[in-house]
Amino acid sequence: MLGEQIIKGMAVTAKNFFGSYVSKDRLTTVQYPEERLTPKENTRQFPFLVFDGDDAEKGLRCVACQICEKECPPQCIYIVKSKDKKPDYKGQMQVYPVTFDIDISVCMSCSICVEVCPFESIKMNNEFELSTDDRFKGLLLTKKELAKPNSYYQQIHPQDAKDSDAVIAAEKVKAEAKAKAAAEAKAKADAEAKAKAAAAAAPVGTPPANPPTPPPAAK
Repeated sequence: MLGEQIIKGMAVTAKNFFGSYVSKDRLTTVQYPEERLTPKENTRQFPFLVFDGDDAEKGLRCVACQICEKECPPQCIYIVKSKDKKPDYKGQMQVYPVTFDIDISVCMSCSICVEVCPFESIKMNNEFELSTDDRFKGLLLTKKELAKPNSYYQQIHPQDAKDSDAVIAAEKVKAEAKAKAAAEAKAKADAEAKAKAAAAAAPVGTPPANPPTPPPAAK
């Protein structure tokens, strides 16, 4: 029948409208800002930087590799590398960002920076109330403003944070095993070098410390 779908759509609208007077589940809006909806876990607005521990400077995961800066479509990320290095979460010496700025007036929330980051250091926030009367510096987020603890990431994206922590933990175990193997190999090489040096320094004709046992006499 002509207009059947229109009638069905109006019936759904009427059902929700009148039902909202008797059931809160029928309400499709909230009285914002007094009431707020809990954002979905996959909600993404603008990027932020994750750090471990209590100190953002010491625990920042970013190593200033600048991959996100190069891959950003609107080129809204600006990074300056440090001259010195500091240990990362794996204990490896890495450079770190002296400057890390994101211009959110240009950011398109595409999440490409998150996808290309190999260090689990940049993630998407769900904060959207960022309006300001300063359209220049007010929309330029610096490293201090971007840095958020891992506990914050676990709160807004629990499943993603769990997966990210698992990746970091596996990399840390792998790095520790590699360091242990390297230390054992170095100790073995040092011992062999020390034995060779001692053998070279021994006087000519000096019998070895453990002379070989002579074979038994033939009967």
